[in-house]
Amino acid sequence: MNERPIDALDRAKGKRVLVKLKNGEEITGVLKALDLHLNLWLDDAEIRKNGETKVKVGTILIRGDTIVYASPVLV
Repeated sequence: MNERPIDALDRAKGKRVLVKLKNGEEITGVLKALDLHLNLWLDDAEIRKNGETKVKVGTILIRGDTIVYASPVLV
């Protein structure tokens, strides 16, 4: 069976993920849902700017075309 990269994210639902955006920001949060456009719904999200500053934003929807990469966070 061939797996697609989106399948790895689908298995990460309910777990913490790291998302890097085209503008350089990194967002971490608990993945609640995603679609084939890679639009992501995260809960308990935090935005990191310049690698340091954290801004807690709670629930956030990230548009897929702004994403460079998204990955489950290994604990």
